[in-house]
Amino acid sequence: MFSISQALQGGRLVNFDELRNSLLKIGLEESQVRRGQDLPSELLKDEALTASGTVPMALVYPTSSAQVAKIVELASTFEVAITARGSGTGMCGACIGGPDSIVLCFEKFNQILEIDVENQVAVVEPGVTLAQLDDALAPFGLVYPIFPGELSATLGGNIATNAGGMRAIKYGVTRNQVLGLEVVLGNGTLMRTGGKFVKCSSGYDLTQLIVGSEGTLAVVTEITLRLFPRPKFTATLLAPFADLEQITNAVPKVVSSGINPLILEYIDAISIVATTQNVGLDLGIPEEIKQAAMAYLVIVIEGNDHDRLDGDIEQAATLVSELGALDIYVLSESVSSRLIDAREKAFWVAKQHGANDILDIVVPRSRLPQYMTAVGEVATKTESWIAGCGHVGDGNVHLSIFQQDSGKLHEAMTQVLAAGISLGGAVSAEHGIGREKRSYFLDLEDPAKIEIMRSIKAVFDPKNILNPGAIF
Repeated sequence: MFSISQALQGGRLVNFDELRNSLLKIGLEESQVRRGQDLPSELLKDEALTASGTVPMALVYPTSSAQVAKIVELASTFEVAITARGSGTGMCGACIGGPDSIVLCFEKFNQILEIDVENQVAVVEPGVTLAQLDDALAPFGLVYPIFPGELSATLGGNIATNAGGMRAIKYGVTRNQVLGLEVVLGNGTLMRTGGKFVKCSSGYDLTQLIVGSEGTLAVVTEITLRLFPRPKFTATLLAPFADLEQITNAVPKVVSSGINPLILEYIDAISIVATTQNVGLDLGIPEEIKQAAMAYLVIVIEGNDHDRLDGDIEQAATLVSELGALDIYVLSESVSSRLIDAREKAFWVAKQHGANDILDIVVPRSRLPQYMTAVGEVATKTESWIAGCGHVGDGNVHLSIFQQDSGKLHEAMTQVLAAGISLGGAVSAEHGIGREKRSYFLDLEDPAKIEIMRSIKAVFDPKNILNPGAIF
């Protein structure tokens, strides 16, 4: 096999043929390298509503950490940009490579390396999907609790964006479950961080620095994940309210009640009609309640003791009734499953109905009433229609903005984000910044923090070849 130095004789890469020949010399097969112009459109972008596809120089399919290291070293020498790509389910344009870039696709780098039952840990390659991992864990009575709404998403992609989802109120987000990583730095160096342990006080926590960095600091090649016992039972309560403020005021009280919900979601009246119609689901709510309800609170509780679970649901029902719910519905298992599935497909419904952009801002949950009031004022001021649902248990609000005028859309987006930041929030809770939210992030975030982030990136990736254009 040729060394990197032998493969790189002849100067800077200028076209696909030179790149392919260099990749073959360092050990890749012909089948692992595809010309950018030959790629189907779905491999050129992600699910961001505002992103357009970009044709890279090549799509490369590594199958090992060693191959990734060699590819990155080659790219560093040639100063060719590299963008890592999972399933393309992201929503901020973070996995779209530039026209002269290499896109690393982890479709073939997708093995579950170990399920350690005693330590409740899984070790996986970055191309493993959430569905694949869940199927493998079920026979062991274990679960990886991050379900961001799309089970075809890869663990590598989840690491990149610090994915969350509806269960974050109980289990936290991706970074809370990542115990260790193997990564390739911007010069091709292979490095390990963390391990099969839950606490460490030995220098900087590089694992957590890389989680959520959207492929700009390192390419993840192996992941060590925390697992949990899989609960036997779940129960779901649906509570309609006359206005959204009642729900946002109720959330802190539900959280502090001790029932420890798995899911605590709000869905506004327009969104619940659209999402349930999308899956053909009838919730059995009387028409007079539908007419009076402006929003719904969904509470899901899980456990291993059926009687205790019933007691928790009774406690939750009594509490939300006292907090102003118009009625209380305890859903059957099948209806609950379909409702949660419908909620997780809310993005597709918004897309079908012509949403112009989608935000996933986060604010302290105690500030949700003020924030939603501010959102309503922005909608009126900018003549926009803003509908939404969200993980109110952790302050994460998902808003679909309908405004065809580009100037008014930008104004609405900026004001909605600025309102959240002024209340102690952040631009993104789980989708990330990518390329599509970059301008808002750079305009609204503290400049001192941006400069520190740029300095960190320069250490990990001195030639700026790892996903340039994302975040910065």
